[in-house]
Amino acid sequence: MKSIAQTTGPRKLALATRTPAMGPNFANRVAAVCLLASAMASGLVAQTRSATTGAAAPPAATKTPLPPTQNYWAYVGAESADRIYRIKFGPAGTSVEKTIDIGELSAEMEGPHGLQISRDGKYLYMTTGHGTPDGKYWRYALGPDTLTGPGILLGNFPASIDVTPDGDYTFSANFNLHGDMVPSTVSVVHTPTNTEIARIVTCTMPHGSRISADGRRQYSTCMMDDQLVEIDAVNFAVARRFGLAKGKEAPVKQMATTMAGMDHSHMAGMSAGAKPTVDPAQVGAGGVKHEMEANSCSPTWALPSHDNKHVFVACNKSDDIIQIDVKTWKLLRHIKTGRGVYNLAITPDSKLLVATLKQGSAVEIFDIVTGRSLVQIPTSNNIAHGVTISSDSRFAFVSSEGKGAMPGKVDVIDLVALAKVGTADVGPQASGITFWKSEPARN
Repeated sequence: MKSIAQTTGPRKLALATRTPAMGPNFANRVAAVCLLASAMASGLVAQTRSATTGAAAPPAATKTPLPPTQNYWAYVGAESADRIYRIKFGPAGTSVEKTIDIGELSAEMEGPHGLQISRDGKYLYMTTGHGTPDGKYWRYALGPDTLTGPGILLGNFPASIDVTPDGDYTFSANFNLHGDMVPSTVSVVHTPTNTEIARIVTCTMPHGSRISADGRRQYSTCMMDDQLVEIDAVNFAVARRFGLAKGKEAPVKQMATTMAGMDHSHMAGMSAGAKPTVDPAQVGAGGVKHEMEANSCSPTWALPSHDNKHVFVACNKSDDIIQIDVKTWKLLRHIKTGRGVYNLAITPDSKLLVATLKQGSAVEIFDIVTGRSLVQIPTSNNIAHGVTISSDSRFAFVSSEGKGAMPGKVDVIDLVALAKVGTADVGPQASGITFWKSEPARN
């Protein structure tokens, strides 16, 4: 068994010492697999609602889109094609500029799931969620799009990934899609040495890794525990938890975890505050049945605001975005969404909140101050997935998976005109997407 406690890199290694509530029953597992494996029924919900009450659908865009004066680039992964695509959008239209084959197992789909680019635009970080036995972490040099080193194993099914502002560390949520319903982890990789230096136990099915703009905190959600988890990104330890269950939105005490029925033999001799030495997801449930309350939020994404004052959480099950005050650690408001809110992004100018609606096969745009829905735009394919925004706050790039052998799609949304202005076909099950750069277009 691989030890979690590894020491390398300039920061202090610290591991979370609490495990959250036990996972749900088999029926909840099936529901999660259906959601994350994209076996969702499509169909746009025609009715959207305001931040607090039901209301008429948002008005359609009335502005005429202006042609771009710059070229924009984004990268997207296609899980069922084992490829990454470099998308170019500009005055000449939307196209796939480059296709990069990924992985190392010719007989198995490894599935590029999480993608993120360093703040300096030099590197692309990627997780492959599948593979044998598990997925891996990879780093590419952008431009030539070549690997900078071998892939390294993380926890079970690494999904969402983010990188610290200095580029020295990545945090990957190990979603553990196919394993026992037990607490999983967030892996920390020291990028200069290509080494996993910490594996922080968080909760059941963690997803949606995002780091605050100051690099001091990392946020992820617990899809099956209805929690938001804040990690101290300096000491690599769980700092706070916030409960997301409907009607019970409040801070969760670190000690308030359910351990009943779990096989603790792998933690023998440990005190309540000791650091775990193994990954619970790799130990497994040992055939023990775990019970928990049915989840009402089923969070899939956590996104800190650019000023580090708020965190927005996507509740996929309840069609709701929860906004939390970071300083007081209290609920601020609910923002109602269309069906199946999944991923979130905030424009760099902090004016708009953009959400993908996975089951609704659409993207929804909100005024971040009022919480008012401005528009819902159907994606060119069903099963909307990821969203990323250009550095000038002008365009959003949205991935949608499709079903079966259908190609994935990347739509470009004009955030001024609130209209779709471009589409590119990519491989099946388009998922993680990240913005790279923009440059003035040459005549």
